[in-house]
Amino acid sequence: MSAKNPRVNVVLERPLYEMLYDLARRDRTSVSLKARDLLRHALETYEDGALSQLAEERDSTFDHSRALPHCKVWHSAGKPKTR
Repeated sequence: MSAKNPRVNVVLERPLYEMLYDLARRDRTSVSLKARDLLRHALETYEDGALSQLAEERDSTFDHSRALPHCKVWHSAGKPKTR
């Protein structure tokens, strides 16, 4: 029978496993759920860093003289273009 969610096997060093086990026990949850939550948090943090780097790169090339003001962008957004 297949599982509802995909499974991952991970091999951990003893100290890392013991830390994970202790955290799960402290929070009264399973080791599997604690590992999932920590992995989710790590991936969100990684994504935040990547998006921050992208924003910094875009900000460094931003040219204020070519930017459109808010009113021009939203004023024309609802109107079809005319030829």
